[in-house]
Amino acid sequence: MNREIREAIRYLGYGRHAIDEQTLALVECSMEELKAKVRERFIYRIFELSQKDGVLQIGDWTIESKGLSRNLKGCGRVAAFAATLGTEADQMIRRASVMEMAKAVVLQSCAAALLEEYCDDCQEEIAKELSCEGWYLRPRFSPGYGDFDIRHQEKLLALLQADKKIGLTMTKSCMLTPTKSVTALIGISREQIPCHRQECEVCEKADCLYRRA
Repeated sequence: MNREIREAIRYLGYGRHAIDEQTLALVECSMEELKAKVRERFIYRIFELSQKDGVLQIGDWTIESKGLSRNLKGCGRVAAFAATLGTEADQMIRRASVMEMAKAVVLQSCAAALLEEYCDDCQEEIAKELSCEGWYLRPRFSPGYGDFDIRHQEKLLALLQADKKIGLTMTKSCMLTPTKSVTALIGISREQIPCHRQECEVCEKADCLYRRA
């Protein structure tokens, strides 16, 4: 069982419980359908970064976030990043929700897992390019996570010209559209730190249904 399938099962809320064969078959089928139809795209731009006392400055963009500041500690540059599966994933989920709700739920989980895997691949590609210059990446940190206000989504999208480059926009409530998309800041440092605590490891919600074991 590959990582994408394992992650999709986790998003479905199975946790440590075994998945039944029928549901597993539906997950595997749905994942293959998504892979065949989505149009993955990403974009990134690198900016100089300065920070002091939890306040970060990226050009004329000022961010107050203790969580982001901790993530970017020691970084002199930062990459603004965005990735999307495109409108096809949303369309597939909408169609399934009309005819087959169970399939729609599975598609949601598969799309989330596929997007996460794609973002990891993109970040690995960026890391390889920058490593030649002696730079190293930190984990992604997205608007809406911790105290990094989701309203910063608008500035991040504008810096990337994401609407023109990859067709990524946002609603008035700062939700991304297409929905199966991610924006983030990625710290760039001269210091290579081999292990970062992130995602489930830093989340304080220990009873979360979707928590990794």
